[in-house]
Amino acid sequence: MIKVNLSRKLGELRWSQAMLARVTGIRPTTISELYNEMAERVSFDHLNKICKALDCDLHDILEYIPDENANP
Repeated sequence: MIKVNLSRKLGELRWSQAMLARVTGIRPTTISELYNEMAERVSFDHLNKICKALDCDLHDILEYIPDENANP
């Protein structure tokens, strides 16, 4: 499973979703889907813009958690 920690990162920086959308040029709906972990896919371009705006690494906003029930 991939966990999106965008809400935590924005909280740490005291940024709103709207502010991130303005700074990155990403649609507010797309930011909201990521923030609420409802996005089914995300573009590399969006990830690049978010990391640049938040001055963070990819691992600060995305986390891989192995699924204990999955077959290899």
